[in-house]
Amino acid sequence: MAKEKIIIITAPSGAGKTSITRFLLNKYSNLSFSISATTRNSRANEKNGVDYYFISVQEFQQKIKENAFAEWEMVYDGKYYGTLKTELERIWLQNKTPILDIDVKGAIHIQQQFPHQTLSLFIQPPSIDILRERLESRGTETIESVNTRLNKAAYEISFSHSFNKIIINDDLDKACKEAATVVGPFLQ
Repeated sequence: MAKEKIIIITAPSGAGKTSITRFLLNKYSNLSFSISATTRNSRANEKNGVDYYFISVQEFQQKIKENAFAEWEMVYDGKYYGTLKTELERIWLQNKTPILDIDVKGAIHIQQQFPHQTLSLFIQPPSIDILRERLESRGTETIESVNTRLNKAAYEISFSHSFNKIIINDDLDKACKEAATVVGPFLQ
């Protein structure tokens, strides 16, 4: 199992990690999206086993006890997210490389467990003000939740040096191309 690679895309909420992840998945056929487990409720357009594995808090806590996660966090009050070891194995068995779209703490944990197998990209917003605009324009956040996410973002940005590459997403197309110039050689 020492040869299997992992690509991590991490960023504060609203920095563009999901868009960049989608771009890379479309560009490289040997990448596969690592589906995270979560205890939060699914949104209208999300499917279990496609976007996330939606599980109960009790089931999640049982899996923690069983050491079933490569990484997990309680990201927001009572909302757990994690990467199941079986998910990484599922992708490796297909001879593909998992791409993880995960939060900063989870990304650090994966790097610690797989130090010679991971490429980690930190997607950084150009500024906290621009991040605020992006979060507010979603129309899904309250003022309070935007402020919570911005405080968390400032904290997460302080860890950006922990990752292999920092990509400043001031232009999505440019950020996607920059990610590809690092991911392509890593996959070879």
